[in-house]
Amino acid sequence: MEYKTNVRYRKESLKKLLYYVVKNEETIIQALYDDFKKSAFEAVLTETSYVISDLKYAINNINSWAKPKRVLPSILNFPSSDFIYSEPYGKVLIISPWNYPFQLALCPLISAVAAGNRVILKPSELTPKTSAIIAKIIAKAFHKNHVEVIEGDVTVSQQLLTQRWDYIFFTGSVPVGKIVAKAAAQFITPVTLELGGKNPCIVDETADLKLAAKRIVWGKFVNAGQTCIAPDYILVHFKVKEKFIIYLMEEITLAYGKEPEFSQDFPSIVNEKNWRRLCNLLIDTSVVFGGKTKEDKYYIAPTLIDEPSLDSLIMADEIFGPLLPILSYKTEDDLETIITRYEKPLAFYVFSLNSNFSKKIIQKYSFGGGCINDTMIHFANKRLPFGGVGHSGIGAYHGRLSFDTFSHKKAIVKKGNWIDLSMRYAPYKDKLTTIRRILKWL
Repeated sequence: MEYKTNVRYRKESLKKLLYYVVKNEETIIQALYDDFKKSAFEAVLTETSYVISDLKYAINNINSWAKPKRVLPSILNFPSSDFIYSEPYGKVLIISPWNYPFQLALCPLISAVAAGNRVILKPSELTPKTSAIIAKIIAKAFHKNHVEVIEGDVTVSQQLLTQRWDYIFFTGSVPVGKIVAKAAAQFITPVTLELGGKNPCIVDETADLKLAAKRIVWGKFVNAGQTCIAPDYILVHFKVKEKFIIYLMEEITLAYGKEPEFSQDFPSIVNEKNWRRLCNLLIDTSVVFGGKTKEDKYYIAPTLIDEPSLDSLIMADEIFGPLLPILSYKTEDDLETIITRYEKPLAFYVFSLNSNFSKKIIQKYSFGGGCINDTMIHFANKRLPFGGVGHSGIGAYHGRLSFDTFSHKKAIVKKGNWIDLSMRYAPYKDKLTTIRRILKWL
């Protein structure tokens, strides 16, 4: 139980984890490539470097995070000293996804360990090479009674969810998130659910179209679109639509060449099931760029789809792949009609040089987080919370907030004995008028 009370022990455990992550970075990069052809650049940018940064941040700040925080006391408790203690929840279950299988497994684990919890990590079976190296690293860095990796298919996750936990942290799809929430409810277990949704990306007529295209292509097609905060569909002003599509085509070609199938920078779809799901979304759509698929490689080209019906399959749910629908709009009412068809998204993007328009849009709609004139980069700032709202998730994490997520905040009042005011004690005869006067000023 040393991990629960000894902050130094937690810190040393995280240092060991940092050592083994750095030592095995090339093996991790290779595992990510073997699992779904993720390039070394993307593996470093979105996986290993992020985990290393999180580890260093936690190691450098854990002492201050764990220290009891003194707060102003209430005058009603005079004299007293008031504190907030951060207490670990206890036994934590983390279920991580396949799309960023290293980062999204390790980052919540780092915070759970920093907060003093025991952790059981269930990584995704869809990225077996990465899950295996995670298990190997964790076994070296931690005692089994402190942190343990349990591999296996969906039946393992189902079995784990029948058990009682003190906290559950899940990253994945909305349907599975509902299953996790239902399982947690049986034991009134608190949860963080990091889910997804149809993330809109608005491009108005004032936007820097070429730069917007470049940034949207990056945000949409990194990891082959298998990103929960990727732009899911574009809403572009009708006056600039044709020009903007040309810019999108040019940027895709610049990024991945004329044949992205052979690009070392474009990953494959994670498995046959997801590949077939995405191929089905292409049926009866108007493809203006890309559209090529190849089953033996689980390949789908970066694809632009023009004006799909709002009732079409591709517009029904989150795409989670390299297919980008482009819709046009004329008025803000058009935007509202489309955006409000869907549940609150995890991310929201606006490209505009009209600051009043951008401000109005981000205040009008509810979403997890987002950017003005860029995509996805809000995820990189540890001082910003990351999480959804409504169907896109419950709770948030990153930086100090991650430590707080895995900590119960215990309120403590240390009362002084040198004076004891009699006002609160019975009998209350003749005290009501006085107490009303006092309470009036509080």
